[in-house]
Amino acid sequence: MDHSNHVRLQPDELTDVMLNDAKVYGPDDETIGTISHVHGTGENARAVIDVGGFLGIGSKPVLVDMHELDVMRDQAGEVHAVSHWTKDDLKALPEHHD
Repeated sequence: MDHSNHVRLQPDELTDVMLNDAKVYGPDDETIGTISHVHGTGENARAVIDVGGFLGIGSKPVLVDMHELDVMRDQAGEVHAVSHWTKDDLKALPEHHD
């Protein structure tokens, strides 16, 4: 997927409502997880990404700082994030418990 024409979200758009269920892509454009929810808002927010599993079953929630993600909207209006992590990198993070 070519992200070069996608519009970056502004800090005030980095909210739970906006990012819930957004796909997260790794460096090879592989889907590495889905944002399940967000703690806080803006640049200081932290995203909980579900990694692994199938349709949310058996997935592992991990917590990452929002500034580690490049969050954008594609031409169809779909919000997604791009990360430097691989799926294995995320799986190696500690499991997040709310």
